[in-house]
Amino acid sequence: MLQLLMSPRTARTVRGLLGTVADAVRSIVTPAVLIEAQQLETIEAETAPDPADVYAADELPEVEAIETAAADYAAAADQYRAADRAKRKTRKLLDRLPAGLYGGWLVSRTPSSRQTADLDAIRAIYERLGLGDVPMKQSAPSLKVERIDVPALTA
Repeated sequence: MLQLLMSPRTARTVRGLLGTVADAVRSIVTPAVLIEAQQLETIEAETAPDPADVYAADELPEVEAIETAAADYAAAADQYRAADRAKRKTRKLLDRLPAGLYGGWLVSRTPSSRQTADLDAIRAIYERLGLGDVPMKQSAPSLKVERIDVPALTA
């Protein structure tokens, strides 16, 4: 019943908050070594296979170089997300403007050169010809970089 009163975004936020609280409780109850093992299992279960051109074991850069690259990537990704949110916010106003000159800014629209397949038309053709479902392929996996705390193992 509560879900009917919440927007999908609010429901996701509430689920995320509940997940965070559950993780916090589990981290207190579960020993640190088990948490590390659980994190690794979760990471391995949720990841896509490596591409073919990854470094071989003897080609790996120094850990410090990897940490620097990962930190730089994470910072750039955060900046990109913030810029994308700002762009979407300002587009709400700009998308509704008719083409014209506004102060020192010219607002106009140009046709896109990008094309995408019309899946509804393709599905109709496949259905009409009795070819079954439209073949689809997975997109390339996204690179995900996140900072995790690795508890020190005591001997």
